[in-house]
Order: sequence, then C-alpha cells, then structure tokens
Amino acid sequence: MNELCDVSLSRRNLLIAGALSATTTAVPLTAEAQPAQAATPPVPVKVSLVVNGKPQLLELDTRTTLLDALREHLRLTGTKKGCDHGQCGACTVMVNGRRINSCLTLAVMHEGDKITTIEGLGTPDKLHPMQAAFIKHDGYQCGYCTPGQICSAVAMLEEIKQGIPSHVSTDLNTQPLLNAAELRERMSGNICRCGAYSNIIDAITEVGGRT
Repeated sequence: MNELCDVSLSRRNLLIAGALSATTTAVPLTAEAQPAQAATPPVPVKVSLVVNGKPQLLELDTRTTLLDALREHLRLTGTKKGCDHGQCGACTVMVNGRRINSCLTLAVMHEGDKITTIEGLGTPDKLHPMQAAFIKHDGYQCGYCTPGQICSAVAMLEEIKQGIPSHVSTDLNTQPLLNAAELRERMSGNICRCGAYSNIIDAITEVGGRT
C-alpha cells in the first residue's frame, strides 16, 4: 500500500515539475518578444481638383475621402457628413456632371476632375433654380439633407434629359417621363429624415418642367 502511495506521489510530483518547467520556459519567450514597431506615418500626395470652377491643389493622405477633402481642407461645409457609409445621400456632390456620394470615394481618385458642391450651384444673391424651388415649395425642414438633395436633383434631371432609364421606366427605348414615380425612384438614395418628400418632388417637378 505504501509503495502504491509513493508511486502516486512520485507521478504527481513529476507532472507538477513538468508543468512548472513548461511555464518557466514559455515566460522568457513572451518577455523576449519583438517590440512593436512604430507605425509609418502616411506620406501625403498632391491632388489637383477643379472645385466649383476653381483649380485646387491639395496635399492629402491617400486615405482622405472626397467628402473630408471638401469639408476639412477646402472648408466647403455645405456638403454634409451624415451616415458616412453611402446610405443617406447628404454628402452628394457632382463630379464631371454625375452625382456621387463623396463619402464613398477617395480624393486621390479624382485627379483633374470637375467637382460641383452646393456652394458652386448658386449664391444667396443668385440662387440656382433648384435652390429657389426648394425654398418656394418648403422642400426642407431641418435642412441637413438639403445640399445633397439639391445636388442630386440637378444631376438627376440631366440624367432624364440624356434618356437614362430608371428601375421604374416603363419603356427603356423611350425618353423617361418626368413623373412622380420616376422622380421618387431616382431620388431614393437621398433620405430626408424630416419627411419633406412630397415638397421635394414638387420643387423638382417645377424645375424639370421648365427645362
């Protein structure tokens, strides 16, 4: 019986000794791990843009979005940062005449492009017809989405002029109609949290009917 106890104790001591040995062996490896290297600072690059008709030369981190370049570097804060994920449309601007979500594209991708923001459409003394129509029809409440709505609406009417169809166009071989269904579909990427949609459609319809 005593012999069995001695064997059991010896086996237990052996296991404990082995575990301690493994632990002490592993600790120095962890302690001697290579120190984390400092992150390499980004190297800015030069980007040439034509913003609202004026040439602009910026030095930007390559990760800078077009939205941040406009707001933070050029101080054109009319373009709003809403969701920053391309879901609300508040940051809509026009690039070479086409509307885009400026939060989803990098500034360095637009070398030489012509960019129009809400500031480039009109001024308080000389409003763009779409800006005037939004005021006339109360196409906004809080106004946060309004710059993106207006830029999107201006570009969208050009799409209709060019005959570009939408998902609700009944005949892809004919000029799309300027009706509420078409306008709602084409403006669906611009969200108004205040719910001024019917007034926005009225404003766009008035401007579209003149052109």
